[in-house]
Amino acid sequence: MDVKKYNRIKLWTSISNSVLFFIVTLIFITQGFGKYIESLILPNIKSEYLAFIVFVFVYSIITSLFTFPLSFYSSYILEHKYKLSNQSLSKYFIDKIKSQIISIIIAIPVLILFYYLMKNYPETWWLFFSAAMFFISVVLAQLFPILIFPLFFKLKPIDDESLINVIKDLAEQTNFKFSSIYSFDLSSKTKKANAALTGLGKTKKIILGDTLLNLLSVDEIKTVLAHEIGHYKLNHIPKNILFSTVISFITFYLIAELYKNSLSFFGFESITQISAFPLLIIWGAIVGLFITPISNIISRKFEYEADNYAIKVTNMPESFKSALTKLFDKNLADKEPHPFVEWYFYSHPSYNKRIKNIDNTLTILNPKEQLN
Repeated sequence: MDVKKYNRIKLWTSISNSVLFFIVTLIFITQGFGKYIESLILPNIKSEYLAFIVFVFVYSIITSLFTFPLSFYSSYILEHKYKLSNQSLSKYFIDKIKSQIISIIIAIPVLILFYYLMKNYPETWWLFFSAAMFFISVVLAQLFPILIFPLFFKLKPIDDESLINVIKDLAEQTNFKFSSIYSFDLSSKTKKANAALTGLGKTKKIILGDTLLNLLSVDEIKTVLAHEIGHYKLNHIPKNILFSTVISFITFYLIAELYKNSLSFFGFESITQISAFPLLIIWGAIVGLFITPISNIISRKFEYEADNYAIKVTNMPESFKSALTKLFDKNLADKEPHPFVEWYFYSHPSYNKRIKNIDNTLTILNPKEQLN
């Protein structure tokens, strides 16, 4: 199976979809479609907030009609072509509908808050909105493992006593507290394997995909979990939250300034004109082009650190390397992507670089053994 080709198609499909979204949004602005929709909405809806929400959803539906074919090809057709997906067409669309409903439930109060801040604090809305998004993200992190994740996967307690004991021993060794250990039916959707620690505080759960449980040995699972625990013990979670918050403030400030200073060029009268909203999206996409590689550089640094933590805690480097090999092969991940592609798009280091980092870590930890 051509792994390189699979990853190349995934990458170019994603890029093409982003470019298409950008072009459609730009046409939406420059050709007056937004103002036309605005002229249909405003006479019939008295509430400015409701008018804004309706406009955003109409805009979202229109852009989705253009971007859905590529998205469907990448997430369904291509996954089936490479024998990675286990989903039927009906279940695929059921998940899509669930995702849209959840997105709408979350989006409506966020949009109301966003428009309220723009109306009442035209110069500093970006500051208050960035702060609000920080609190919203923390709340969602708490709610995700409890309310959202179970809507897509069936969770059940792991009944393998030997594995449970290994996990508990690892947690005790690392002084890591969690609420429960579950497996979930990842195989209902894909042949890929994955595991995660979800939630914050008392909602922290260890969740292991059934595909991973069937793929890895107990020792390999231990090293993977040690890596995930490493993120917590090395304070990557609060560091990520802090970094994301700083980036959010900078991003929204830049977007707000670019948006405000370009309104008249595109024929808009004020920052709260609802048909100008897509212009905000345009600037967000442009700023995001510069933010993405910075975020990924930091993310890859954290991944290396978590790998090193797993090696030091378990002292099982060969099991960890074996686990990585199996996971990369199972998920058809490109083990050696183009350097620029990895630098710009990858939130995790490539396989070859992770293995090299593990070997370097071993050299530092056991220099005498490496010389013999």
